[in-house]
Amino acid sequence: MTDEQIDDSEIKEENLGEVLEGEPEDVQTEKTSFFNRKCKNCETSNDKAEEYKKDWQRALADYKNLQKETTERRSEWAQMSKTMILEDFIPVYDNFKTAFFHHPLLSADNDEHKQIKSWVDGIGYIMKQFGDVMKSHGIEEIKTIGEKFDPSLHESVGEEESAGTESGMIVKEASGGYKMAGKVVKVAKVIISK
Repeated sequence: MTDEQIDDSEIKEENLGEVLEGEPEDVQTEKTSFFNRKCKNCETSNDKAEEYKKDWQRALADYKNLQKETTERRSEWAQMSKTMILEDFIPVYDNFKTAFFHHPLLSADNDEHKQIKSWVDGIGYIMKQFGDVMKSHGIEEIKTIGEKFDPSLHESVGEEESAGTESGMIVKEASGGYKMAGKVVKVAKVIISK
């Protein structure tokens, strides 16, 4: 035989012999026959493998959804806790504002009044700082005086005659209202014009 006349089967056997060289002949046939065997239940095994794969993918998707939901819930709980704490500070701030705006009128000529005026100004700065902290946490005051009455933001506690003001406008604020993240935390109690 010439080199050109060697068929493919001889090349394969020759290469296999090189790979398995040095091993007994009965092991060589055993190895080649093992790799050439076909699975008796290939269809069933493949179906089961596919079913297990789908179940695994479903379980993985459920787990990822659970992680996402848990993260969202934790965020909601943290926000709710923050809101509850800030809601406890709102009445304190509201009372602070009310007390501050009822301070007596003081004369700038009197030395005793100058000291009290300085003290009142200091309290005013503390109140402003308190308000800034509330704003930094997302609490904003609801505008009242000079605004049109809005039942979703305001609660009317009375009516007053007011010259030059159209009906339904807010003329006085009885207590402040507050919003947090667009949601009303406390409605403003107001007096409106007739």
